[in-house]
Amino acid sequence: MPELPEVEVVRRGLERWVAGRTVEAVEVLHPRAVRRHPGGGPDFVARLRGETLGVPQRRGKYLWLPLAGRDLSVLGHLGMSGQLLVQPEDAPDEKHLRIRVRFGDDAGTELRFVDQRTFGGLSLHETVADSPEGLPDVIAHIARDPLDPLFDEAAYHLALRAKRTTVKRALLDQSLISGVGNIYADEALWRSKLHYERPTAHLTRPRSAELLGHVRDVMNAALAVGGTSFDSLYVNVNGQSGYFDRSLDAYGREDEPCRRCGTPMRRRPWMNRSSYFCPRCQRPPRVAS
Repeated sequence: MPELPEVEVVRRGLERWVAGRTVEAVEVLHPRAVRRHPGGGPDFVARLRGETLGVPQRRGKYLWLPLAGRDLSVLGHLGMSGQLLVQPEDAPDEKHLRIRVRFGDDAGTELRFVDQRTFGGLSLHETVADSPEGLPDVIAHIARDPLDPLFDEAAYHLALRAKRTTVKRALLDQSLISGVGNIYADEALWRSKLHYERPTAHLTRPRSAELLGHVRDVMNAALAVGGTSFDSLYVNVNGQSGYFDRSLDAYGREDEPCRRCGTPMRRRPWMNRSSYFCPRCQRPPRVAS
């Protein structure tokens, strides 16, 4: 599942290539790609045709394109394998092309939504009242992400202590902080020398601030190299993969030496996923007797 850096890379590409362009035609090639749109495929096509796309926005892992002068936005769900690609109009169709958006200009490119596993899709939604960025109402409950200038650090620290959960669960709780997924949670916890089962109630303010700083650092480092790509399913709008997987310190490094102390890294099943950690640097919390 793409996390904040991967989605931000896509958002930047869309800002460069589709912002300000007017939709001339829309083609829905698979009904599942618009299943989240209340009116279905024909309604999605009819309502989007003739609209001008605004500057793409993001909150955490969620990406949307506001429609200029309208209280509507196109919300993009990338799911496990969704790709938003800007391609030449005469480029061959991708095998898993689901939606095509053509524009009424002579730029010679179109927007394509490609999704092998069909978990993702596009949908039109009303925007939150008085939202300058055109936030779709269906994601209004999602917290701001740590790279957002309006992220409230004080409120986050208080909510973290009050949540009475474990630290990795808190990092993945999109109502507390958005954009962090399994990969970057493990990376930030390794950098912080925190075990994933550490209770949040035991985190001091300086400790939680340190963790938040590492979350930001690892995400900015991933952004600098285009995100993390483990296979061909994650690419930017030009079809290029990111390279941060070559710099990971924890995730995916089972039995490899910890880059800090040399101890073999471990992997443990966790909430239908995996957690990677150093058993020496990230000691598990003591269990109360």
